[in-house]
Amino acid sequence: MHASPGSDELHSEARSATTAGHPPRLVLASRSPRRSAVLEQLGLAFLLRPADVDETPRTGESPGELADRLARAKASAAVRPGELAFGFDTVVELDGDILGKPGSTTEAVEMIERLGGRTHRVYSGIAAAADGRVESALERTIVKFRRVRSEEAEAYVATGEPLDKAGAYGIQGVGAALVERVEGDFFNVMGFPIQRFQDLLVRFGWRYGFGEILAVADVPRASRPA
Repeated sequence: MHASPGSDELHSEARSATTAGHPPRLVLASRSPRRSAVLEQLGLAFLLRPADVDETPRTGESPGELADRLARAKASAAVRPGELAFGFDTVVELDGDILGKPGSTTEAVEMIERLGGRTHRVYSGIAAAADGRVESALERTIVKFRRVRSEEAEAYVATGEPLDKAGAYGIQGVGAALVERVEGDFFNVMGFPIQRFQDLLVRFGWRYGFGEILAVADVPRASRPA
């Protein structure tokens, strides 16, 4: 179902009520198709409501602090009454430098060449907001690239895949061929740390029930007596 200008986009047909005993509407405050794909993979209905915030790093701010702050700002900006909004921000760090989304194909090639044969860190901040409350968590994953020849970097950038991604690569796409090793949460490199998502649900009194959101004390649907 496609959204009209200025409206929310509803993924899946269900809109959960927020009255007693019913889970809140989930809101994804992100334009990332990869994050939408993870929620769809989990079988969850959600509203897509991207949040526009200033992503300029502050002086002296670490990659983790930046990712956490922006995730909290996005969740806070997107939430409305009766909803549980999730904001995310993913940062790639190498040698203390933050590698954001490339501003051009030339910059993308330079990023890939710089990452080649080396180890970098991916930080994802995830935040949940509801009823004036914001909770957040941070995940870090270590990624090692294989050596990358200049012509390979140029060929990869020519696919267009890296241009909207922090660090100029997508591990869930053809960019996976650049990755030699991952230490930690693979989904974090995609920008959606699933375990941290589940942790935040629990902080708000809910949990993931394999295709549905349940109250922490609820029994999954498949386990209920007929």
